[in-house]
Amino acid sequence: MKKSSIIVLTVVAVIALLAVIYRAVNNAPSASLTANEQVVQVLTDGGCASCHSMAPDLPFYAHFPVIKGMINKHVQEGYATFDILPFMRTMKDESVPNEVDLNKVEQCIIDGSMPMKEYYLVHWGSSITPEKRDRMLAAIKSIRARYFHNPLAAPEFVNEPVRPLPDSIAYHPQKAALGKQLYHDTRLSADGTVSCATCHGLNTAGVDNKRYSEGIKGQLGGVNAPTVYNACFNFAQFWDGRAETLAEQAGGPPLNPVEMGCQSFDEIVARLSEDKAFVKDFIKVYPEGLSQATITDAISEFEKTLVTPNSAFDRYLKGEKSAMTDEQIAGYNLFKQYSCATCHAGASMGGLSYELMGQRANYFEDRELTQKSGLTDGDNGRWAQTKVERDRYRFKTPTLRNVALTYPYYHDGSVETLNQAITMMAKYQVGQELSPEEAQKIEAFLNALTGEYEGKTLTNSNMNK
Repeated sequence: MKKSSIIVLTVVAVIALLAVIYRAVNNAPSASLTANEQVVQVLTDGGCASCHSMAPDLPFYAHFPVIKGMINKHVQEGYATFDILPFMRTMKDESVPNEVDLNKVEQCIIDGSMPMKEYYLVHWGSSITPEKRDRMLAAIKSIRARYFHNPLAAPEFVNEPVRPLPDSIAYHPQKAALGKQLYHDTRLSADGTVSCATCHGLNTAGVDNKRYSEGIKGQLGGVNAPTVYNACFNFAQFWDGRAETLAEQAGGPPLNPVEMGCQSFDEIVARLSEDKAFVKDFIKVYPEGLSQATITDAISEFEKTLVTPNSAFDRYLKGEKSAMTDEQIAGYNLFKQYSCATCHAGASMGGLSYELMGQRANYFEDRELTQKSGLTDGDNGRWAQTKVERDRYRFKTPTLRNVALTYPYYHDGSVETLNQAITMMAKYQVGQELSPEEAQKIEAFLNALTGEYEGKTLTNSNMNK
């Protein structure tokens, strides 16, 4: 390093030290603060928003030679992976935080990955002391218990980042019965060849096991069909989150020219209206009659029944220690160790946030090298809806429930096996190279996530062919 660079860094360090020396000694979170206040204080003292926000208030020396490039890189990467300001706002106004955000903060405290060494070597007051660590973890535990009460879990598992699936959620039985008929009805498509179940078969784990689903006239969609099972737990529907509710999602494919190809719901209503027996049954439940709103509402009520509880993992979390093998338990511990549980969180183990595909390596560049396929409209992810550049290549995290049955994997359906999906996720999202033994243990754990539907273990008839 040049002498001038050493001098610059020395001056910066001295100035920063003088600026934070008081805080470095006096910034331990007070025991008198509430859990939310303690989290806010530590995150503020830690300078987390300096990297994890869109327009951080950087110190003057961020523009100095030598360190400017390093700081800009950290800011870009930090904001790409986690925008902390929404979480900070929920902590300050004591509203319900995003569960994934809470898990991310907790995991950073547990593994000591934040603040980065390059940051706290200059900002000494930002380091996480043992006292701050203990109080932060206690505060997060309290917040999780307050907002994400876990009554199904055994006492030792109430503070886990994931939860057992409930046996069911509330739904309207009569509406769901009509929705089940509509879900399997090809009259929702323009040529009478495609139903919801065509791409989301209940006997094939809620997917079709194809890279891209086939719509009317043999047309192929641009993304892999996600499972319909447990979709009721998603905070939004579709990979890009363009539908906020199950009913809104149900209204999309019938009008999609590639999928079901109808011009409007008026033509669907006209076809269904010819079935006098169906109309009679329908009006008993929906006196207002057939419409886009009532049809999609009925389908959404049916989809609320597609919950798959009582997997081996669910039983384990409820206290049945023999429900999982030693290998599966080891896999679960690795799953948490490598931060998988931060995004694949909650009861559905996913579906709660949008995450950048390729946080630690360029997935799309590598895919082009291996498959000779360029970027598609489906690769844009959340950007397609927001047109915010940060959302490009950002997708709703898929559920891991029944994941052993829902191949191929990723939004582009490019990965055939679960083991490969695991090792690639570790590389692209966490920056870790898993050993074959580690990948096998995590795969064994994911196999323990296959639940039950209508009292029987969920299966996939495609796997028996």
